[in-house]
Amino acid sequence: MGKLVVSLDNVVIKDVQISKDRTTLGRRPYNDIVIDNLAVSGEHAVLLAVGDDVFIEDLNSTNGTYINGKAIKKQLLAHNDTVEIGKYRIKYLTEEVADYEKTMVLRPGTIAAHQPPQPAVSTLPASIKVLNGGAAGREVLLTKVVTTVGKPGTQVASIAKRPTGYVLSHVEGDHRPSVNGATVGEDVLPLKNGDIIELAGTQMQFIQG
Repeated sequence: MGKLVVSLDNVVIKDVQISKDRTTLGRRPYNDIVIDNLAVSGEHAVLLAVGDDVFIEDLNSTNGTYINGKAIKKQLLAHNDTVEIGKYRIKYLTEEVADYEKTMVLRPGTIAAHQPPQPAVSTLPASIKVLNGGAAGREVLLTKVVTTVGKPGTQVASIAKRPTGYVLSHVEGDHRPSVNGATVGEDVLPLKNGDIIELAGTQMQFIQG
């Protein structure tokens, strides 16, 4: 599922493997990851593992939780994301992406013949096009590793780019998004060209290629 590298002033102070479905982070000694600093709340944030994905959720902390400089409530973590809590920096590294990157740098001829090549879909650019409402016709390119869509506080989903393609997952909100009329469950849902996503009353089409 990946690991966390905790650093302060560019000095690594601990390295934590994510091995549980729920990993707590805070100043109190009973947390799985203890950061003894006044800028950190007693129960600051929690990491939630869902399949191969890891979400981080802020537990209404005093000073907030930031990812790559942006305040978040709950967000899917992507490889190399930096979580910022007070003066601490926590880098999230995934084994899956590390293995994928190693594969990409192999010289031609060194990959064994029995290994299937990565599907071409992973290299095609993708976007989502809004189909209704005031923003109808607007198209958003999915250039980032993780793109969040929806209305914060109401309904939010994320679209993550993986070596094998794009996947959609529910982030926050009482109602879950749907794809082609089917409600998205706890696991991530692979997206394919032409899929219709409905989120917070807005319909969007996933376009790839």
